Amino acid sequence: MDACLTVEREVDKVLGKFNVVNNYADKETDLLLQNLQEIQEELMQCPTEEEIGSQHMSLLKDLMKKVKDITTKISSDHKELHSSVSKVGKAIDKNFYSDLSSMSEDPTMDAPEKIKLINEVICEHFLRHGMLDIADSLTVDAGLDLENQMKEPFIEINHILSALKEKNLQPALQWTFLHRERLEAQRSSLEFKLHRLKFIELLKGGPEKQLEALVYSRNFAPFAERHEQELQILMGSLLFVRQGLENSPYVHLLDPVSWLEIGDIFTRDACSLLGLSIDSPLSVSLNAGCAAIPALHNIKHVMQQRQCTGVWCSNDELPIEIDLGNEYRYHSLFACPILRQQSTENNPAMRLACGHAISRDSLNKLSNGNKIKCPYCPIESSPSEAKQLYF
Repeated sequence: MDACLTVEREVDKVLGKFNVVNNYADKETDLLLQNLQEIQEELMQCPTEEEIGSQHMSLLKDLMKKVKDITTKISSDHKELHSSVSKVGKAIDKNFYSDLSSMSEDPTMDAPEKIKLINEVICEHFLRHGMLDIADSLTVDAGLDLENQMKEPFIEINHILSALKEKNLQPALQWTFLHRERLEAQRSSLEFKLHRLKFIELLKGGPEKQLEALVYSRNFAPFAERHEQELQILMGSLLFVRQGLENSPYVHLLDPVSWLEIGDIFTRDACSLLGLSIDSPLSVSLNAGCAAIPALHNIKHVMQQRQCTGVWCSNDELPIEIDLGNEYRYHSLFACPILRQQSTENNPAMRLACGHAISRDSLNKLSNGNKIKCPYCPIESSPSEAKQLYF
């Protein structure tokens, strides 16, 4: 983030100078054109047989000198802009790292099977965002064998999202009807919110649509128990149809944010039914990587300066802990309170008989024969009584 702000400041300086130069050039050019037009009009009024007078010659010479001075000034300012633009490039080179190969010990792009996996992730990203043509081209060029069963859900989801952006609820309602049982199993409120939006759109039609809205309210019957309070508000709004909802206590029902929220709710529930994450794995990986690069670059630089070898040699862990925030926490983690190491498949968390948890490596090091004393309480137990914990 600091690197982005530094580059942004340099860009702002360039834009500021550019605006100053541009405004100066426009102002002086307009003034010169105005002077030229005035002199042209005076010359046009002179008889054709008369020679240009000394007064007119003097004005022309002054104007030519002024044109030359302004041109020189604009040219000089333009050269300074080049210098400022080059500073932006230097700021980018200084704050962003072009060679990142030293930060990875894993030859990601060497194995054909890994290249195939990367191409599949990129293809899925395009399918998620409705870029079907690009996904098809990548499938052909990369030689991927993607079944239509993988593509069809994304095509359907993007079709429904496009309809929702146009305030067309019918495709989404048909989809929720077909998947009603599975949506109810995960206690989704998607179908109710779709019917709610449809009901509000009918109310916006005025008294002419009041009866139709009342008939449509029968669709709320399956949701009466879970959404009782919201249904009371919707039914109460019927009383203000004639005077207009915008002039009633129910004006909040017309908030356009509901249309934005319904797209997010549909995406979340659709991805949940498909067993997919809401965000594209490619986007998550890139964003997490960009956030981690500065810390990794700094530790790599320190290790090279101090000639630390063998610290960064494992492919499944990093030499330092990088906190990307709660947004990127998908699994529970256990760090051994004794060795200060995160648990792995080879070194899992172990629960002692007293209930305290340590890593397997700690368990082996603290064991004294067939006894182990808990480092947090006075209870002794047998190492064989320790049980592996699963998060």
